[in-house]
Amino acid sequence: MRPRRTLAAVLAAVTLAALGGCSSDGGGGGDGRIRLRFQSLAWQKESVEANKQLVKEWNASHPDVQVEYVQGSWDSVHDQLLTSFEGGEAPDVIHDASDDLADFANGGYLADLRPYLSARLRSDIPERSWRTATFGEGVYGVPFLQEPRVIMANKKLLESAGVRVPTPDRPWTWPEFRQVAKDLTAKMGRGKYAVAWPLKEPVSVTLNLGLSAGGQLFHRAADGKVDIRFTDADGVVPGTVHDQVNTDRTASPTTLGSGGSDTLPGFFGGKYAMVPLGFSYRQQIVQQAPEGFEWTVLPAPAGAEGTAQGVSPQTLSIAEDSPHKEEAARFIDFLLQPANMVRLAQGDWMLPTGSRALADPALHTPKDGWATGVALARDLRSAPAQSVRGYPEWKDKVATPALQEYYSGAIDAAELEKRLVKDGNLVLARYQRD
Repeated sequence: MRPRRTLAAVLAAVTLAALGGCSSDGGGGGDGRIRLRFQSLAWQKESVEANKQLVKEWNASHPDVQVEYVQGSWDSVHDQLLTSFEGGEAPDVIHDASDDLADFANGGYLADLRPYLSARLRSDIPERSWRTATFGEGVYGVPFLQEPRVIMANKKLLESAGVRVPTPDRPWTWPEFRQVAKDLTAKMGRGKYAVAWPLKEPVSVTLNLGLSAGGQLFHRAADGKVDIRFTDADGVVPGTVHDQVNTDRTASPTTLGSGGSDTLPGFFGGKYAMVPLGFSYRQQIVQQAPEGFEWTVLPAPAGAEGTAQGVSPQTLSIAEDSPHKEEAARFIDFLLQPANMVRLAQGDWMLPTGSRALADPALHTPKDGWATGVALARDLRSAPAQSVRGYPEWKDKVATPALQEYYSGAIDAAELEKRLVKDGNLVLARYQRD
């Protein structure tokens, strides 16, 4: 059962309803038409154009249900949505990411979509993707875009070092990746590194890649409560990064505090041979790489669980306060028709979750690494902390500083484990009191 909203939120919603205002201005403008507001977080030019064009196509073929495109921002979406929910002014259709939905779902702000989802959409998206937006028994978002973490590599440097080039069917293991980094660094010369790890936000990278080694970190008991346990499997990915930076000297220490885009100039200039990045960074490489720069997309290393990775897909949700949930669900179903999902994926340089869209020949081209990404989609799973209440606080106050200090060499593995587990469980306990 979902917790009740705060009294302030309830009063605000009642007041606005009394004034005739709600998420859709009552759903009409006096002409009998239903009006829906769709807040999109698309930001790349191609993605914005694809979303706006689809809204235009919907409006042209559905004169009685008109959709208004509203531009949102990833930088501020959580706080903006919280304010709009509590003020009774949330958009009808909400674009977000699955790892941002838990508190909104538990707070009663999002509609359970199970009564509204079409059989086509429900069957087209794999169950492993639906789990990313399932909290308790309810489904609070439709996962539609996802991206694996891959390795962007300088093709010429790989060839000159004579290392084995991995494929999705035969990836590097984590120990092999470490050895390849040593071989590459030795060939590249002084002041250059095989790897640049951009770890300004280290937590999701560490946890999601950790699934390949069997790492879970978060363990849910039969009563639903979660505790943190650090196993040998959880140590594979952080141990590899730490040793590359501090022991092998094959990874740059200066990029640990960088974002992904910050590493691209050094990548283009030959200072780094490989950069682990999200799949969508391919667009920036295509746009920014100097003429003649040859690059390739490699799968991330594999462990005991193969190339498994955690992901938090982009989602489409419906506000609980929307008076037109059925119409909003039909609009979502239109947006996520297979051909439309392909258009959205291409606009964002990401992968669709839908099986039919993922099978589209347009996404199976080797050009720009599309085929590699599609091959990895089969092993994408729900991120480890997807439904853990208190995760944002644990991430910000405990895990981020602990991992940053460990990767830089300021603390050892024992201290990292102590902080993640002992301090982390104290945080989670506050969210799990009966």
